[in-house]
This record gives sequence, C-alpha cells and structure tokens, in this order.
Amino acid sequence: MNNRFTQLLSALLLMTLLSNPLWAAKQENASVAQARQQAEQTTSDLTQDQREQIVSEALEALNQTIAALHALDQNDKKAALQALEKATGKLDLLLARKPELALAPVDVRVFTTDLYASTTAIKEAREAALDALKDGDVQQARHILAGLASEVEIQVVNLPMGTYPAAIKAISPLIDAGKLEEAKAALQATLNTLVIDSSVIPLPLLRAQLMLEAAEKLAEDKDRSQKDSMDLHTLLDSARDQLELAEALGYGKKAQFKPMYEQIELIHKKTKGSKSGTGFFDKIKQALQDLREEQQEKSGK
Repeated sequence: MNNRFTQLLSALLLMTLLSNPLWAAKQENASVAQARQQAEQTTSDLTQDQREQIVSEALEALNQTIAALHALDQNDKKAALQALEKATGKLDLLLARKPELALAPVDVRVFTTDLYASTTAIKEAREAALDALKDGDVQQARHILAGLASEVEIQVVNLPMGTYPAAIKAISPLIDAGKLEEAKAALQATLNTLVIDSSVIPLPLLRAQLMLEAAEKLAEDKDRSQKDSMDLHTLLDSARDQLELAEALGYGKKAQFKPMYEQIELIHKKTKGSKSGTGFFDKIKQALQDLREEQQEKSGK
C-alpha cells in the first residue's frame, strides 16, 4: 500500500468522523443544522415504519426454524420436531389469514455511511481509484471507493411464503427417519432462501431537499426579518453544497444537477433583500424528487 493511498484513506476516515452531528452543529448555521437533524429523523421514521410491518407469525416461524437447527446440532430430535411443528403452525395460521402474502417481513437492518468531505477530496479519491484500476490494482481501488458514500441503506428481510412453509414441512420426515445431517442441510438451505429487499437513501439528496423546504418557507414570508433573509440564503448555499456532494459521489449524472444549480441561483436573485413570493422552488423540488426516486429505484435492483 503506497504512501499516497494511506494518506487518502486517513483523510477520508477523518472526514467521516467529522460528520458527527455534534461537530456539524457547532460549525453550521442553526437552520442548516436543523435540516440535518430532520434528515436523521426522517431516516429513523422510515426505519420505524418498516419495523412496524414485521409479521409476528413469520418472525416466530423463523425463530423456531433456527431453534430446530440448534436442536439438531445437539442431536435432540424431539426438540427439533417440536420447533418445526411450532413453525409450521405459525405459517399455516399466517397463510390462512393472508393467502395472498408473497413476502413476510421478519427483520429490518439499517446501515449508515456518512461522509463529511469536500468535493475536491472526493474527486481526488475517485482519480486515485481510477489510477489504481489502470494499474490493475483492483483491491486498492476497492478500498478507496468503499469510503465514497453518504447514505442510509435499509434492508428488509422477508420469508418467501410461496416456498418456505413447504420446505419446513418436508424436513420433519427426514428427522423421523434419523437423517439428521440431511435435515440440518435442508434447514440451512431453507434459511438461505430469505429474501432481502434493499433501499438506499442518499443523505446529501435528502438533506438538500429538507434545506430547500426550509428555505421555501422563508421565501414565502412577506414579513421576514433580516436574520431570516440571511438564513434563507445560507440554506440555499448549503443545499447547493449538498447537491455538489451528491454529484461528486455519483448519486446522479452531471446533466441532472446543472438545472438545479441554475434554479438555486435564480432563487437567490428572486429573494434578494426582502423580496418574497411563491412557486420559486417548484421546478427544483420536482427535479430533486425525481432524482431521489431514480436513485431509490436503482438501489432496489
């Protein structure tokens, strides 16, 4: 690992640590810091919404499947059969109530990667990764690129109801026949059929959206104070910073960001001084929403 690569990784690690909300709050305008906190709350709410969709019967069936596997590890046929009987009962009950259910959520996992870095540093890292690839050093490029993300990934783990119940029922005869190793292999194979749906929320895009929403409220206020006007333009500048960060990290194409930068400059002009009005943000909000939906759709593939 060369010295430049080590320095680059150290810089990116430091930038990631500096993304701590407490540090950011000290450095930023209060309105901008509030928008960041709202972004955190938004992702937390989305995660909670997903957790509320967990199907208790399916979760219990999964737990009993794992219990059966542990019992077989101890050569406890009776405990394994009892666990599988409970799992089957839960799944039969669930299918009786919801015969149309294809995927039953049983767990939600959240992975957050937050990077506080300048676009210059990100571009340098991208160039270093490209240089490494040109030299055939794929692993070095992989380590560099691994840090170039600012997102929340929400994974929902599901039981495939079309195959899982039948697979569980087919294992009990193996245990009755004393074929414990085959039963263990079948149980493990069944657990491997769990389906994971992944959704990625790019944090710079979410933060830019919330900053623009806060700025829009100020722009529509005919009686805003001088401080409010300063906050308005600070929010616009910070939203642009977030969009530039998103562009540098590859959450969209250059052609998608250029019109949004132009819209921000136009809003700056329309709200200069104490000027106010409505509809200033319509185009940029729609463009940003379209970009967020596009990124989310890509993450789900």
